[in-house]
Amino acid sequence: MRIVVGVAMVRDDRVLAAYRPGPDGGWEFPGGKVEPGETDEQAAVREIREELDLEIKVGESLGPGVDISAAYRLHVYLATVVAGDPVLREHAELRWFARDELDESDWLVPDRPFVQALRIRL
Repeated sequence: MRIVVGVAMVRDDRVLAAYRPGPDGGWEFPGGKVEPGETDEQAAVREIREELDLEIKVGESLGPGVDISAAYRLHVYLATVVAGDPVLREHAELRWFARDELDESDWLVPDRPFVQALRIRL
């Protein structure tokens, strides 16, 4: 099973989310696949740099992994933005959410348990 990392980047008590369009679309924590030889943290830093042009410091996990499919499992980590402003490259929209704006029904199904865990930490 391959690991996919999602990153819950927090700045000023808000979390950055990316919108994936389409019939099964919704908000998600940006990130991507962990490549062979990479740690989850290294993959998170690389993916966020590539997707959003941000430098981050990865923190704690938001809980156990969630299966996306038979081949992929999602792990989501908290992170702080160290440098940069997000650049929209791969998603339809980016948005900073406050704690009270986090409604897991608007999120992709695999990300929803992490939204609940994040709400506790914000």
